Amino acid sequence: MSQPAQPAPHGQSGQPVHPRQPAQPGAPTQPARSAPSIIEVTGVTRRFGPVVALDDVSLQIAPGELVGILGPNGAGKSTLLSLVSGQRKPDSGTVRLCGLDPRDAAARTSLGLTPQETGLPATLKVREVVDYIGGHYPDPVPTAELLEQFGLGELAGRQTGGMSGGQKRRLAVALALVGRPSVILLDEPTTGLDVNARQVLWQAIRDYHASGGTVLLTSHYLEEVQALAERVVVVDQGVVRADDTMDAILEQVGVRRVVLHSAGLAVPGAAEARFPQVTRVQVSGDRVELFTPDADGFVRELVVSGIDFHGLEVRGATLEEAFEQMVAAPASTPAGMPTSRPTRAPAVRPASAPVRGEQR
Repeated sequence: MSQPAQPAPHGQSGQPVHPRQPAQPGAPTQPARSAPSIIEVTGVTRRFGPVVALDDVSLQIAPGELVGILGPNGAGKSTLLSLVSGQRKPDSGTVRLCGLDPRDAAARTSLGLTPQETGLPATLKVREVVDYIGGHYPDPVPTAELLEQFGLGELAGRQTGGMSGGQKRRLAVALALVGRPSVILLDEPTTGLDVNARQVLWQAIRDYHASGGTVLLTSHYLEEVQALAERVVVVDQGVVRADDTMDAILEQVGVRRVVLHSAGLAVPGAAEARFPQVTRVQVSGDRVELFTPDADGFVRELVVSGIDFHGLEVRGATLEEAFEQMVAAPASTPAGMPTSRPTRAPAVRPASAPVRGEQR
């Protein structure tokens, strides 16, 4: 295997973490979706007693992809990552990591993992933890360089028990990269981080991906998935609801937003009463945001209505609106028959609202 350049902090000299490539002859660095899969999940079902966490799920990820998984609490996201990382095995179906069973130690040498909760030895110093984990790999990233990249250089001599929650989270993600993995699994990687720390982690993930690494991440932060992911997988009630590019996911939403300024339409109930195709209205002063499945028809009626308005804009759906629409309908089996499991309210939050660990 080729030995890539060593990482350095973003904005300084040197290069970010470069992954080692798995043993798949001929695999390109940034392949198309048709390339051999580095992660392959086929017909997987996983139960916990009477609860079906994953229901006949299939997913293929090619080397070099950056895929975001969205879903409410208990949707099956963490269960899926636990199967890919070899921590659990499916009740039925198969999982392959770099062409091998992920429970095989040989497969996991190419894997980096940040789970939702990471236990760090409270009395060990930060650099000692990195040295210890790095010692399990043939060509680890030098400890000082890795810590600098994640903004932890000044904490190298501090015991992990004296770190803040956000600092511990940054260290947990740094540990996923210490072995120069070919693929990393990040389960809610920026939970509990402030805006600046989140940006540092986002840049580290982008740098790793730009160098050819494969990333599979889950997040409650819609902003995070929209900022990082090229491809989005929506999981709800253990079923994959959608799997496509970000643009294609947004195009699936049958609603458009019309934004305008109008004192007449800012009156509560006025827009809904006058325009039956309007499904929802948000008002702030004279700024009115209307949601409708027929934006063209609404604009035509508005123009001939005689209502005063200005500053009209028609916008596409946001990822939040796409997600809410996908999890609002009952889940269905691959054959299209509705399941008996009830729909649950989505638990996705904006990036400003920290969340706690996901149900498994």
